[in-house]
Amino acid sequence: MKRLERVGLIRSRVALLDRGALGLDVTVFVAVRTTQHSDEWLQTFAEGVARIPEVVEFYRMSGEVDYLLKVVARDIADYDRIYRKLIKVAPLHDVSSSFAMQEIKSTTALPL
Repeated sequence: MKRLERVGLIRSRVALLDRGALGLDVTVFVAVRTTQHSDEWLQTFAEGVARIPEVVEFYRMSGEVDYLLKVVARDIADYDRIYRKLIKVAPLHDVSSSFAMQEIKSTTALPL
């Protein structure tokens, strides 16, 4: 493990917590579309999203959706609170939220 850390193959060590036991039962995938594509806008948006701890994953996408966020929340009301923070971060064209009904596979293991 130490050798893998030294050569940079291990970026960090983490503990995987049980979201259900913590009351974070709702997983939301948030698709964001924007008409802004400048470096300045992206920096503002990325920094703002980074300040929202409930956003656990954040990707810039190709295709019809510009950004995809994975959000964990306690319930729908909690997600609404997070959503209200998100839409204040930067001007957005469209925000569409999809709620996961069931987690079928979730892993951090890489296919080595």
